[in-house]
Amino acid sequence: MSGEPDFHGAKVAVFIDDHILVYRRDNKPDIPFPDMLDLPGGGRENGESGAECVARETYEEFGISIAIEAFEHVQTYPNWRGTGHVALFFVCRLARHMVDDIVFGDEGQDWQVMPVAEFLASDRAVPHLRFQLQEYLNA
Repeated sequence: MSGEPDFHGAKVAVFIDDHILVYRRDNKPDIPFPDMLDLPGGGRENGESGAECVARETYEEFGISIAIEAFEHVQTYPNWRGTGHVALFFVCRLARHMVDDIVFGDEGQDWQVMPVAEFLASDRAVPHLRFQLQEYLNA
């Protein structure tokens, strides 16, 4: 993606109507945000673009292939650790029937398609992702 900042990772809000795709992180004390609700995405690999990163991560985590063109970069935000490269926030929209194709990967405990409002209100959702999603919806 031309003009994209150097970034460490990317997350995506995958919308299915008025719901989003989320998973519950593993409950391990040595990982960030254990046992919390998270959005698809993760760390950048091999110089990939932000859209390539979230497409790969969504495939690895949920087993669904989404065309890179379907991901829209909507925000760049500071690294939640407070140092280092920025992170990117994307959105995309899926048809409801694609949920039937999900094959959950080996990261996380379970997944669900959750009402957006429920994710935003949950104290079990990763805080900076709740904020990024709310910022997107407010724009």
